[in-house]
Amino acid sequence: MSTRWRVIRASTILLGIVVILGGMVLLLVHALDAHHTPRVVRYPAHEYLYMEREASNGFKLHVLQTQPSNITFETIRNNLSLSDYYGINGGFFYESALLSMAVVNGNPVAGAPNHYGSGSENAKYPRGTLVWDEIANKLSVQVVSTVSELQVRDRAHFWAQGGISMSLGLDEEWLMRAQLENAPNMDEDRLRTAAVYDNSGRLYLVVSSTKGTLEAFRTAIIEQVGAGQLADGIFLDGDGSSQMQVAETVLPGDNRPVVQMIRLIH
Repeated sequence: MSTRWRVIRASTILLGIVVILGGMVLLLVHALDAHHTPRVVRYPAHEYLYMEREASNGFKLHVLQTQPSNITFETIRNNLSLSDYYGINGGFFYESALLSMAVVNGNPVAGAPNHYGSGSENAKYPRGTLVWDEIANKLSVQVVSTVSELQVRDRAHFWAQGGISMSLGLDEEWLMRAQLENAPNMDEDRLRTAAVYDNSGRLYLVVSSTKGTLEAFRTAIIEQVGAGQLADGIFLDGDGSSQMQVAETVLPGDNRPVVQMIRLIH
């Protein structure tokens, strides 16, 4: 083989290597770009205020402030970060069954009324339930098992989200109340979620990005949310279910699916 053909052959091989490497680089750049491109949420909301707070005990809180009229519930059976809505995770569940009350205008969000797992009741235990009475424009926490026990002016105009009573303002009693309502994993370090409201009727949806006990989470909320004007609230499902999605942040928990979310409408 002549020197000329050796040079041509070597040049061809080198060109081929360059082309292959260039293609690999382009694929890598495309993959990285796709990874960092935010997923489009079909029904975003704008009528909320997002805040990040860190309490003196180290709890990092992500807070959405809004009005109770800007809230509804959705059954998603997916991780919140893969949903088409802004909001936070809702109540407790087991597999596909919703174990916490989640009712909008008299209708459970996850099935037919009075069916197990539909959101018609707080299963097994009377539990703290955050209730918005639309006609009275008033929030309250009511300890109930079923929808029929709720005190509202018009059963076609309210929402009710079940959880565990926080008993704000009752620091000597809250722990016993939470135990009676069978709050799970109280003394373990877990991610946490809550919904609280202040004396002016503003609603705060709170998800932590650090782990801690239920008591430490409650203390952090009292210190950092509502400027000392909190009235009451409830703990929601926690641990890997503690999830939030808004324009400012996405908290997927441990990427598990949840049955139901508290959704921002507008």
